[in-house]
Amino acid sequence: MGAQIERLPRLGVGLSGEFGSSAKGIDVLELRSDRPDLVHFFEYGADLDRGLDEHVRLWASKGLPATYHFLDINLAESEDVDERWLTATADRARAISAAWLCGDAGLWHVGARERGHQVLLPPVLCRESAIETAENIVEIQERTDFAVLPENPPSVVYLGPMHILDYFAEVSARSGCGLLLDCAHLAIFQHLRGLDPLAGLDGFPLDRVVEMHVAGGTVRHVDGFEYIDDSHSPDPVPATWEIFEHAIARAPNLKAVVYECEYNERSRCLPVFERLNAAFPAVEPAAVAT
Repeated sequence: MGAQIERLPRLGVGLSGEFGSSAKGIDVLELRSDRPDLVHFFEYGADLDRGLDEHVRLWASKGLPATYHFLDINLAESEDVDERWLTATADRARAISAAWLCGDAGLWHVGARERGHQVLLPPVLCRESAIETAENIVEIQERTDFAVLPENPPSVVYLGPMHILDYFAEVSARSGCGLLLDCAHLAIFQHLRGLDPLAGLDGFPLDRVVEMHVAGGTVRHVDGFEYIDDSHSPDPVPATWEIFEHAIARAPNLKAVVYECEYNERSRCLPVFERLNAAFPAVEPAAVAT
């Protein structure tokens, strides 16, 4: 695990996106052109049906850094790691010179892999599921030659006895993979369980965290039930910032931070980009000094 993480490049702060998002929301190329100090890479979310859009292809043609965020594989189900997905995903990640593969380690579809079946559900938080997820990550890494960073997913319901951080610690320990810590998703989980935002982080392997996500959330109430919606609004909830600030000070192998805000008005997102860059420069301070 250590050698694999050491080989991965430090990317800095990036913007998330998916098929067509740059045309509908924040244009990643325009933002990079206007504020190269704020956006250093593009995390492109894709499934096999939609593939790569013109914006990410143009981004890649300029030699700019990217990562590939999958939106269509159930990492907890071994039958989902099929030849078509492995080949097409690796081809598309190579087409944008992705530094690695990443994505929510949950259930992206129910039934056959088809966009009409798409959902995003978390895995069952039990040891058996963590073992299967770890085995699938090992296979994907071996078959694609890309590092795979599993991400803790959002939900309004989580099944299983494990804390979500313990689940992903088990996945990493068994597979040797790096991790993607989504601070907003963790804030959602902690709120639902009635836990402190930092609960469980003392035993979590932050030295294996390669990437972190920050996004806005919206507190909602339905028939007396309160939850944080993963709305990707411009403003992260306080718990997300608390998790981010705690983790970033203890994640020595962190390579990238993504602000998930692509469908918002650009001007409203700039203060968060500035805050993230202050906390995590694209180049390590030691490198700047030399």
